[in-house]
Amino acid sequence: MQKFFATLCILILLMNAGCNASRQKDVSRWSKEKAKRWYQKQPWLVGCNFIPSTAVNQLEMWQWETFDAETIDRELGWARSLGFNTVRVYLHDLAWQVDPEGFKKRMIRFLEIADKHGIRPVFVIFDDCWNDNPKPGRQLEPIAGVHNSGWVQSPGTRFVKDPNSWPRLENYVKDIIGSFRKDRRILMWDLYNEPGNSGLGSKSLPLLKAAFKWARQERPVQPLTAGIWNTELKELNALQISASDIITFHHYWDVGSLTQQIKDLKVEGRPIICTEYMARTRRSRFETHLPIFKKENVGCYNWGLVSGRTQTIYPWGSAKGSPEPDVWFHDILRKDGTAFDPEEVKLIRKIVLGN
Repeated sequence: MQKFFATLCILILLMNAGCNASRQKDVSRWSKEKAKRWYQKQPWLVGCNFIPSTAVNQLEMWQWETFDAETIDRELGWARSLGFNTVRVYLHDLAWQVDPEGFKKRMIRFLEIADKHGIRPVFVIFDDCWNDNPKPGRQLEPIAGVHNSGWVQSPGTRFVKDPNSWPRLENYVKDIIGSFRKDRRILMWDLYNEPGNSGLGSKSLPLLKAAFKWARQERPVQPLTAGIWNTELKELNALQISASDIITFHHYWDVGSLTQQIKDLKVEGRPIICTEYMARTRRSRFETHLPIFKKENVGCYNWGLVSGRTQTIYPWGSAKGSPEPDVWFHDILRKDGTAFDPEEVKLIRKIVLGN
């Protein structure tokens, strides 16, 4: 009998060890081979950073009072007409905190609309860019002529630097990714947009690490990433590259710089995707950059689709009351769906669709 129990204990220990090993395998970073297999199954990924023209920021997009499914449907239809098969979309922790179940229902509605148009989104979880101290509820009106005057950080500087506040953020990450972890309509999770921006620097590193940990614990079928955006933030860049399944990056410079960055990142041996580009007055344009992305099989998302309340047709740092610029900074279409530059739209369709 003692021998039987001893054998049973050994078997239980082995089973537990196997389960733990399996769980550990599930929560680890994807291997290079798995990442490559995933990417080979995708079409050439080309799209835009998307927010409906009726929303000034992420909260106005996702709160129930201002969630605008009709505009989202119309404008994603225009995106598809350009040949786009994916969009990058920002979520917000406060929209979830106020109404977790309603927020997820609106995500489902967005996924239904996007799927109807053959578009798969990348959802962004956190963001260090633009205005601090976000608040739920009615958002401020755009300041005329000012680029992204109403965009808000998520969760905001105070919370980024305060680990005692993170249980709420952990619940947010785990609820969202856990709820959609098997939803194949979602292409990828971008856990943190431009960590360290707005003067935070390496202070964002602990939350970035935590975000990857929390997301991995939910074992999503979709890959995880966080895009590098400032080569001077060495610590953050190292973590973003070492923790991401798919390497992503932002690029708002000329085509020579783009070619070099693609070359540098390919050394990692993983698929790479540019999740932000296209600022016409900074020599980042469709006619220069799209052919490079296509030739190198690098996925790409320009900033903006329809000119709207984010006012990203104006350049960074634009002054209050600025007139509409002769050359738009971002965005492609006016609110009625007509092109800022019809020849540019023809070029996009030719490169993406081949017609």
